[in-house]
Amino acid sequence: MNTILNQYADKINGTFSFFDRIIIKGHIRQFFSPSGKSHFLSYNNILLKDFPSYAQTITKLICEHIEKLASDLNRPVIYLASAKTSKEQTAIEVLSKNPIDEGLICALSVVEYCQTLQPKMQEDGKLHLTNVNRKCKYYYLYFSDKEFGFMHVKIQTWFPFLIQVYINGREMMKHTFDENGIKYKMHDNSFIEISDIPKAQELADKFDSKKLCRQLDYFANKINPYLNIVKDTFNHEYFWCIDQCEYATDVMFKSREALEDIYPSLVEHAFYDFKCTDVFSFLGRKLDKKFQGEVVSDYRKRSEGWRIKHRMKSNSIKMYDKHSVLRIEMTINDPKEFKVYKKVEHKNGTTSMKWSPMGKSISNMYRYAEVSRAANFKYLEALKGIIPKKSVETEINAVCRKKVIKDKSFSGFNVWEEKTFELFTELSNGSYLIRGFTNQDIRRSLYPKKQADLKVNRNRTTRLFAKLRAHGLIKKVPHSFRYYLTEKGRRIFSALIETKIRTYPELAS
Repeated sequence: MNTILNQYADKINGTFSFFDRIIIKGHIRQFFSPSGKSHFLSYNNILLKDFPSYAQTITKLICEHIEKLASDLNRPVIYLASAKTSKEQTAIEVLSKNPIDEGLICALSVVEYCQTLQPKMQEDGKLHLTNVNRKCKYYYLYFSDKEFGFMHVKIQTWFPFLIQVYINGREMMKHTFDENGIKYKMHDNSFIEISDIPKAQELADKFDSKKLCRQLDYFANKINPYLNIVKDTFNHEYFWCIDQCEYATDVMFKSREALEDIYPSLVEHAFYDFKCTDVFSFLGRKLDKKFQGEVVSDYRKRSEGWRIKHRMKSNSIKMYDKHSVLRIEMTINDPKEFKVYKKVEHKNGTTSMKWSPMGKSISNMYRYAEVSRAANFKYLEALKGIIPKKSVETEINAVCRKKVIKDKSFSGFNVWEEKTFELFTELSNGSYLIRGFTNQDIRRSLYPKKQADLKVNRNRTTRLFAKLRAHGLIKKVPHSFRYYLTEKGRRIFSALIETKIRTYPELAS
């Protein structure tokens, strides 16, 4: 199959696929149901009218616990006056000033909107513990972890104590590679070189969501001292679900220059040629009249280059470049658009295995990876027939200039002149691909029937062929009157024809 992976195999070291950004949320689900709230109040002998003061006591307990945790480790607790302040950048600055190899980097406190519990009078005239939206205090605890690398845990200090964990798959794999003797080079959060790519991919594919769940429970117990009461009350800890998940396939080129040569053409091909049906195909869907939503493609300029993104509802697949890496990245925000094969319970008490809409449970991470990897490689398969724009631009500029061979001078081509463009288009005709073309074939296509065989036009075409050969655009079959396009000629003519159709300003100006 003609994809960039085999078309440019000599310029590519290999591919590596794994999770990138993962945001996981921990919920105490019982606090979101009326029966769960009632059980909590009765089990702990809390009257509704006393709940606000009880909740304030617990909030104070959590705040004091976190600040003591930071103080015992001699790490700073920093209050951020604005929720818009970059927490990650603040943590990076703290780490640069007070470096550590492992453990808590800092704790950042900030006031943000949340959903919390509050007694409220309902229509029946009675107090009920309800979920309300208001501001509360959060802590962002940044860690340099031996398993996750640079990551953070965010905890809501008011009931129901939502926890959010941010981890990066590339940070995780760094430590796995170190443990297994795999050498690597990174740019930002991309691996630009991996010494043993097959082994690296094998290790990535062994990712265990059960182990991840145990590690998340460890963080929850470490920062929430009230969790023992919760476990005693409900016999449950946090329920972990995937809030956002990015899975990236990195195509590692041997150099930045090799990627730059084709990347502009990849972006243009993806933006102009990929249709709505293609995006459905990438994301594992069939076009259905019942589909309610929209499919959107857009691109924008980044510091390193262009990013193109295709979005179907809240899920998306995008392509961008990072140093010498071409990244295809699938983002799943709404997993119900995909299916997972699982055990389903029926109303009559029986169970069966069937394909069902995928939920956000952390146990489905293996399926997130399967769906995303399949989508990424479908996208790569669709990137075919790409013309390396950067190098072709150089070749086109050379064709426009005078060429001297053995003291004989050949003028350059005015590639946008109408007759020249007509010649290039004819030479690119697919009917000549196998059998080649002759002087007679070309002149009969360029001149009116009665003029094609005139001596002046035969000689003019002969001189034209000599000029084309001098510029390396065609080659003659030995002991024959037939000619073929060279690879250089095919690249240049294809680029010019595509340019005229799409009007690339970079080439047409």
